[in-house]
Amino acid sequence: MTTTAAPASFPDLQISTTGKVRCLALHRPQSKNGLTIELLAALLTALADAEQDDQVRAVLLTGRGESFCSGLDLKAAMALVQTTGGDFRVANEERMRKYFHGTIRALQALSKPVIALVDGAAAGFGCDLALACDLRLGTPRARFGEVFIKRGLMPDGGGTFLLPRIVGLGRALELMFLGDMIESAEALHLGVLNRIVADEAEALAYAQRIAAGPPLVLREVKRAVYASLSRPLDAALEGEVEGQLRLLQSADFAEGVTAFFAKRTPEFSGQ
Repeated sequence: MTTTAAPASFPDLQISTTGKVRCLALHRPQSKNGLTIELLAALLTALADAEQDDQVRAVLLTGRGESFCSGLDLKAAMALVQTTGGDFRVANEERMRKYFHGTIRALQALSKPVIALVDGAAAGFGCDLALACDLRLGTPRARFGEVFIKRGLMPDGGGTFLLPRIVGLGRALELMFLGDMIESAEALHLGVLNRIVADEAEALAYAQRIAAGPPLVLREVKRAVYASLSRPLDAALEGEVEGQLRLLQSADFAEGVTAFFAKRTPEFSGQ
């Protein structure tokens, strides 16, 4: 398993590739990986690059230092106020839609599995950033919190959409009404975490297992599952038929059948 640098690099985002997994690491430890426009712009570019790179089969999103992500970097955001006559809303509204919401949409729209590795706190928009990933791993020190209410705000990174679908309506409302941080054990119990891992090496091994699967199937499963969130059963069943018919024509399906009868591990090409 080799690790190489990705084609692009940014000061606040570390990018590397291990096998078939692209790792994107938020790297602003001085602000607990607080989000800025520059960091989100880099993340959007990196996600687009991962989408286009056929050698990348899965993405691992994590943070460096003591936190996964503390949410919006308030100091950087307040600096924008100085250029808009003191109106915080005007300074941030367009940027929120383009960069903050754009990142949430990009994570969900990526055709490849996206796995968050949370080591430390995922707070506010940082919590929503993790929720927008397909799967979440956490170290024992992982913590999650929709802490917006403690700042006189509401979740604005898709938390009101994502969290109820992960933990259920009542628990989601409780977490948003109280704004409490929950520890890794409770996050695992609620389903916020898929599992607890010791470190990034274990998370990479987990991601590699997923990346070893047939890319076309991973894409179709992700598409069908997210589409089913907003449509009835009959439409979901029809979507499964359409996806399966596409897969039945793929070289990967032929390889899977051949490998089954040959009693060997299939080698999927994504074709």
